[in-house]
Amino acid sequence: MVNKKHRAFLKWAGGKYNLVEPITALLPEGNKLIEPFVGAGSVFLNTDYDQYVLNDVNPDLIALFKIIKRRPQTFINDARKLFHPRNNSSDAYYHLREVFNQSDDSYQRALLFLYLNRHGYNGLCRYNRSGRFNVPFGQYGKPYFPQAEIEVFAEKAQRATFTCMSFEKVFRRARKGDVVYCDPPYAPLTATANFTSYATAGFSLDQQHELARRAAHAAHKRGIPVLISNHDTDLTRLLYADADLQSLQVARFISPKADGRTKVAELLALYAPNVSGANVISLAQMKRKVAL
Repeated sequence: MVNKKHRAFLKWAGGKYNLVEPITALLPEGNKLIEPFVGAGSVFLNTDYDQYVLNDVNPDLIALFKIIKRRPQTFINDARKLFHPRNNSSDAYYHLREVFNQSDDSYQRALLFLYLNRHGYNGLCRYNRSGRFNVPFGQYGKPYFPQAEIEVFAEKAQRATFTCMSFEKVFRRARKGDVVYCDPPYAPLTATANFTSYATAGFSLDQQHELARRAAHAAHKRGIPVLISNHDTDLTRLLYADADLQSLQVARFISPKADGRTKVAELLALYAPNVSGANVISLAQMKRKVAL
């Protein structure tokens, strides 16, 4: 664990800043930390591995990270101009959101991605089926420009390789000596019997199951430890039955107001090498058990 706790420069739903301590306490030592679902990068920023592979399926996020790694000061100087009071209105926001959606220039999209993240509702990152960013205006008094956080990220990013691919491909690239931390789109807090319609942020039950299967295989067959975070539910306990489980309560903001804070049970599942794991429960068995 690094000495000073660092915040990510992006606001991020489900960000792990408040869970850094229990996560880092469970992460084993290794040469390289691999994150198939890096998000805003709180775990990356608060660990101290020699190397990192930071992956996400969002190409805008990864392009932003690569640009900040290469030329942070230029990016800071240009992005600051967007944080002018005249751009903190609904008209300006929706105009710039449209510019972002029509742009195919990676640098312009990176600048606007930060602007939209800090001026949009609750820091959400959401696209419609056509791939257009559609988060509404956030109505903040004075959106914060995260210069110091960007500078910390840029310095740390010199140790990182950024990739944009599926988690399956990331797992295939892991090698003994690496450590994998997974923060996938979370399973729902309540499950229904109709699993055919189950999906959260485009991450299906099949994908949740496949992630658990690959984590168990990486640890027990390849000697690569894997830590996964998710909601603590009957479903996830079945998914991660082959792992060491730790449950904890964490405050979650479910509305922009402070009184929207609630406690949610989180689960940390550690797949450790040198443990003879049982077979991962089959998808059909899991559907029957949770549906009962």
